[in-house]
Amino acid sequence: YKDGNHTFSTLMDKASLLDPEMRFRFSSPHPKDFPDELLYLIAERPNLCNYIHIPAQAGSDSMLERMRRPYTRDQYLQLIEKMKGIIPGLSLSTDIIAGFCGETEEEHQQTLSLMREVEYDLAYMFAYSERERTLAYRKFEDDVPQEVKKRRLSEIISQQMSIQHRRNHDEIGHRHVVLVEGTSKRSEQQMSGRTDTNKIAVFDRNDFEKGDYVEVEITGATSATLIAKPIATTSLRAYYSAVLEA
Repeated sequence: YKDGNHTFSTLMDKASLLDPEMRFRFSSPHPKDFPDELLYLIAERPNLCNYIHIPAQAGSDSMLERMRRPYTRDQYLQLIEKMKGIIPGLSLSTDIIAGFCGETEEEHQQTLSLMREVEYDLAYMFAYSERERTLAYRKFEDDVPQEVKKRRLSEIISQQMSIQHRRNHDEIGHRHVVLVEGTSKRSEQQMSGRTDTNKIAVFDRNDFEKGDYVEVEITGATSATLIAKPIATTSLRAYYSAVLEA
């Protein structure tokens, strides 16, 4: 994104200053040209979420080349390392495709190894299917059998759920600010919301309302959800000021 002299970083800079109590989260930046200045801005501003969705699609250079992704596995991993180094507590999600045209078993294994190395907090995982008017549709044959796609996708999902379960359990004992989104789908006696790292947390309803910021302590976890104990309503300014003073 660039509009004259304004980049996406300047857009996020100005937007985050308009209302310091409004959270901002963006999605799907391109790994090829992610600016360092945006990473430092996220680390600096409490209302820019510590969450980045950074699509990988596949884990081997050969697959990335066929997909016309203009980066290599090593370049992608270097960017991930830089992100984690600049932004403490960063949460990452990605997109993964199983069974793209011509995918070999070795290429599939490299995708699995990439996911283990990065340890994403969330992944959107799909089996490849043809789409008209795409380069892959025009140039490549959809030659990976459906049963192979299904098996590879199952392996990808199983591994990712294990990673998420472990990473979410690592949150137990930590405190977060949750933006309340509404009543939990499973119980009207609980509220549900998202942490700064875009993880779903559920906690006792009490008198909290949609739109509140609530400080919580994580007491349990599944691969998809954090179980929390509410501490008190708060604001981004109050919470992060207390964190800096601690």
